[in-house]
Amino acid sequence: MSGTGPGNPDAPRPGSGSGSDYVGGGSEAWKERGVALRVFIYIFATHLFAGFVWILFHVGEHAKK
Repeated sequence: MSGTGPGNPDAPRPGSGSGSDYVGGGSEAWKERGVALRVFIYIFATHLFAGFVWILFHVGEHAKK
């Protein structure tokens, strides 16, 4: 056998070692930050588009016919 099975106490385990304090892209806080950023961008883009449409209606209403 290769010695890397579940019975080997020297086998590396997920989340163990010196890097176990690292909170990377898989953490809940990182995901919450990503969702909040996307919501902010979507709201900003929606308001920007709505403002553009409002300007089109305003210009069209005041156009000389």
